[in-house]
Amino acid sequence: MKPRFGRRTPYTGGSMRVALYARVSTLNGQHPEMQLSELREYASRRGWEVAGEYVDEGVSGSKESRPELNRLMADAHRRRFEVVLCWKIDRFGRSLKHLVNALADLDAYGVAFVSLRDNLDLSTPSGRLMFQIIGAMAEFERALIQERVRAGLKSARARGKRLGRPRTEVDAAQVARLRASGASWREVSEQMGIGVGTACRAVQSLPKTLRIPPAQVPDTAGAKSARRA
Repeated sequence: MKPRFGRRTPYTGGSMRVALYARVSTLNGQHPEMQLSELREYASRRGWEVAGEYVDEGVSGSKESRPELNRLMADAHRRRFEVVLCWKIDRFGRSLKHLVNALADLDAYGVAFVSLRDNLDLSTPSGRLMFQIIGAMAEFERALIQERVRAGLKSARARGKRLGRPRTEVDAAQVARLRASGASWREVSEQMGIGVGTACRAVQSLPKTLRIPPAQVPDTAGAKSARRA
């Protein structure tokens, strides 16, 4: 008979098999190894066997669909491990709805969930209660942050502040001089630290008498068409 939903079937094999899940939102200065090292150490202390490591790099926690998380859930359905261990709840997901649905699925598969830094073990009644409280607080905090960001952007626009990346200042006359000396557009862009398109636009902003002949301006649209052909 199939186990009823919400009633975990005890594992009768050897040591418990655990899946480690880690996530970093960006690849700029963040590395999942910090999370994984703590998870491995905890699993070793508990005498658990690491069945696999699932790591999403450069993926926002607000996204429910993540490649490694999807693979973890698929392996949980195949009963390849008995426990999912993550560093913190916000690494697994920040949406309370997503967390509740994912944990309900894990429970139906007979897989426990443990959050290391939150000291949360959902195989216990107290753990389930704490999860509801922590998850609601995390979602509330995220909503407050989004509200503050929107208010800040609205205030900046009202003050006339220009948002986004600042425009690159280019010495158009210097670009024209380099071109006149025989430098290619790529050489000009490398010497001045700007893109080829930026260099072209800078020259085209000059008076016609100071521009290079039109024939020397690269036809980027034509080049793209030729490459596609």
